[in-house]
Amino acid sequence: MDISHKDHIFFLLHHFSAIFSLLLCIAIQTFFFFFNYHPIYHLMPMSLALLFHRLLSPSQTYIIDFSCLKPPKSLRVPVSMFHEHLCLMKCFDKESVSFMTKVVTSSGMGNETCFPPSLHLIPPSSKHEDAIQESHMLFFPTLDELFAKTKVLPCEIDLVVVNCSGFCASPSLSSIIVNHYDMRSDVKSYNISGMGCGAGVIGVDIAKGFLEKRRARSYALVISTEILSTGWYRGKDTRKLILNCFFRMGCAATLVTNHVKAGISQPKYRLRHLLRTQHTFDDIAYHVASFKEDDEGITGFSIERHVANVVSDLIRSHLKYLGPIILPWEEKIRYIMYHIFNDDGIGYVPDFKKAVTHLCFPSSGMQLIKRVGKGLGFDEEELEAVLATFHRYGNQSSASIWYQMAYTEAKGKIKKGDKVLQLGLGSGPKCNSLVLECVRDFDRAENSGPWG
Repeated sequence: MDISHKDHIFFLLHHFSAIFSLLLCIAIQTFFFFFNYHPIYHLMPMSLALLFHRLLSPSQTYIIDFSCLKPPKSLRVPVSMFHEHLCLMKCFDKESVSFMTKVVTSSGMGNETCFPPSLHLIPPSSKHEDAIQESHMLFFPTLDELFAKTKVLPCEIDLVVVNCSGFCASPSLSSIIVNHYDMRSDVKSYNISGMGCGAGVIGVDIAKGFLEKRRARSYALVISTEILSTGWYRGKDTRKLILNCFFRMGCAATLVTNHVKAGISQPKYRLRHLLRTQHTFDDIAYHVASFKEDDEGITGFSIERHVANVVSDLIRSHLKYLGPIILPWEEKIRYIMYHIFNDDGIGYVPDFKKAVTHLCFPSSGMQLIKRVGKGLGFDEEELEAVLATFHRYGNQSSASIWYQMAYTEAKGKIKKGDKVLQLGLGSGPKCNSLVLECVRDFDRAENSGPWG
């Protein structure tokens, strides 16, 4: 598990202090009782205990709102256009074109997905300038919408976290945002790369750690995206051609805070749980998805054929840690009893629908989506948001889970008290999850976003 030594020490100290304060209160109450002190004195220990607990407890983490980019229609890539452009590119032979066309047509991806302008050129352009231009197209419309929705000004932001796996600019992508919006000189900024589709949860984890240490109301901005201009593969290795087929343009920005104040930017969600695990220690899993050169020296992101088995093992291992945290007691008891009285080697799969109402995870083809959903006990109808996002927008890496949230909101399916499980899978491989609880009702027309 990805838990630092410092966090472990803080966890132990927090629980030790809680036990110590409880024992101290009992001792003081006993002292007042035996020496017949005035009843007013009996309120003092409890008041001190509540104050002590308040000072030591970390702040809650809230999601005020989020925004997702809806790319202009001029950047659409219908399947027929995708096939035609592949045929016109001299870098691909007939076998490569046939393979990519077959992958796209059988994946369930629709005709409304978008490429950045640089990938509409023949041949595609992969210059640094193109990637910077793409980042501007992704960041600024998404953030402008978020600031307008939440009524929070850029100068009020205390932390900026940008996650983008395949492109690392200098100055950094987070610096581009700070510069464009003229943010304060003391704003903290971080850039996450190489973490894949699970980076969105990591960004929220960084924001959570930052906000927990601040008593005053603070804001953190988490941006999830992928720059495609520099990731286009021009070779013939089928393991690397998959990236050309699935990944499409998208960006999501999330505003996170540590306090709720009446009348000011009321949050939609409260962060209930966050968990990060990984299988980086396993050499086979470690090499299942990585940047490497092919036989001709062309660099591309390679996805090995046994990726589905690695993903299944990764999720199964992650759920062993997540289940005891979020599942209700009756489901935990059922799980224990099954393993006591059954030795069939199959294993009992807990019903996660009793713990969460909605599920979001990276969109990577209809078959893989249905396979992961089935393993968690969600049928095809309950995976509607995931399937619809992949069909309409393709795989947008770490931003996909926020598009799925936006879809569920736009359909009016999220109500106050509902819990949403976001499951992020990234290279390494890593599995990260967070559970969000909806804390207020909102108008579905208010949240049409990219699905308007």
